Amino acid sequence: MTDVRFADRFAGLCAAVVRILPFGLSRVVAPSFLGFAVINGCTFGVDLLLLTLFRSGLGLPLWLAISLSYALAFGLSFVLNRALNFRSHAPVGRQAVLYAVAVVINYAAFLLGVGTGLSSLGVQYHLSRIIAGACEGVFMYSVMRWVVFVKREDPVSA
Repeated sequence: MTDVRFADRFAGLCAAVVRILPFGLSRVVAPSFLGFAVINGCTFGVDLLLLTLFRSGLGLPLWLAISLSYALAFGLSFVLNRALNFRSHAPVGRQAVLYAVAVVINYAAFLLGVGTGLSSLGVQYHLSRIIAGACEGVFMYSVMRWVVFVKREDPVSA
């Protein structure tokens, strides 16, 4: 019961913050977008810390350091977004499969494509990861909101 109350408080806080956004942003920013930004900002920090540990600390090849830090951070993101942001109670199996497909697409397009591509062009690997992270944020929020954690009609009550 404590988890449910914490998730409700998180959602309530996001809604309260969105209501007071200036410049009419409260009409266009969804509370779930703010929740996603908070959660994924934190998990992106975890990603960068792990990337630094794996690459600079352990000396792993860049592709492996990116892959490991990415997988661990996105697993954390899934759990936190499911529980706190989208407060989903749907069966986790279907959501996990959809999320995994989105993560693979995201990985190929943004991390390997943008992140490694920029790095190979001479952009410092932290900066290239931050640029790729901005691209992946837009993609992943859209997928999570409208595909993975979409609220479906209950066939019994419909």
